[in-house]
Amino acid sequence: MACFGFSSILGNPNSASLSPPSTPSLSFSPKFSSLSFNSHPSLSFRFHQSLSPRHSCKHHHHHLNFSVMASTGNSRPLRIMISGAPASGKGTQCELITGKYGLVHIAAGDLLRAEISCGSENGKRAKEYMDKGQLVPDEIVVMMVKDRLLQPDSQEKGWLLDGYPRSLSQAIALKDFGFLPDLFILLEVPEELLVERVVGRRQDPVTGKIYHLKYSPPENDEIAARLTQRFDDTEEKVKLRLQTHHQNVEAVLSMYEDIILQVDGSAEKDDVFAQIDKALSNLVEQETASKSVAA
Repeated sequence: MACFGFSSILGNPNSASLSPPSTPSLSFSPKFSSLSFNSHPSLSFRFHQSLSPRHSCKHHHHHLNFSVMASTGNSRPLRIMISGAPASGKGTQCELITGKYGLVHIAAGDLLRAEISCGSENGKRAKEYMDKGQLVPDEIVVMMVKDRLLQPDSQEKGWLLDGYPRSLSQAIALKDFGFLPDLFILLEVPEELLVERVVGRRQDPVTGKIYHLKYSPPENDEIAARLTQRFDDTEEKVKLRLQTHHQNVEAVLSMYEDIILQVDGSAEKDDVFAQIDKALSNLVEQETASKSVAA
């Protein structure tokens, strides 16, 4: 029995009763991360940020102070997807995004690991694929994600889908169910840095806090002694995961090519979020402007 009670059979996505929501018209430049809102020229903007993964913004480090900007009234809540290789910084950016915009954070990977932890049949099947660095079959994941996106909190507050879809078939299934994002965020980090980040990552089983042996070591020897490493955070397995990620990411991006925001994930976290924040703020402003015109 699955811990989350979802079906292991995908079925026909076209049978869903949801209608695909409207998506802002955005334009993308392959050299620069560029978004322009065609329906509201006054809200157009451009990020002059090179997409080269070697680029670094560390000398522009700064701290951001902000208050929650959750959707209010009749405004349609944001629907965002964020993608990137393992250790590209998705978790950190998801915390910053949900902290400011109040979106419901949905990570298919966390749900799958919960299935593995409780020893469900779906969890056992998923672990076999993850051990090999392969994607978990769609029928194990798609219905679970769909059901979570349909929960009242996701519908009312908006959602941030973390690391999903990971294949073209998953992206097509979500589209057929009526789930289209307003923005698809892609974090890019050099592969050698990704491996270093993953292999040194550890978790405190008591507090759940994530450490890194080099970049964020534990505060004392007592904590260090109890740290654990995720079973798939070894160098061998992370390289398999990266290979699988690279093989599938281009196909996924083809579904969202008009609404992609590419960001250098090797920069300081606040610099990364500054670009994401600007894009999301403009989406909120556009939605507000649309409601004002309609009124």
